Amino acid sequence: MTQREVLRNARQQMGVNQQEFAAYFGIPQRTLVDWEREERKMPDYLLRLMMYKLETEKLVTGLMDEVPDKNNMIGREKKN
Repeated sequence: MTQREVLRNARQQMGVNQQEFAAYFGIPQRTLVDWEREERKMPDYLLRLMMYKLETEKLVTGLMDEVPDKNNMIGREKKN
């Protein structure tokens, strides 16, 4: 799932529009619009944090598994 799809799915599950979603996270609405239009790329870690917050607060379900996580080292042993 693309970042754009994850964001839109999150908004739909919450039942809010772009303005309300942006206000919830304290980000400019224009930034959210640019992310959803793929005019700007948001950092993967930020998307993970946003989805973690929403899932922890039980506002959405099943989206953490859809977030790209290329650099996750949890559960991996560090190689020297």
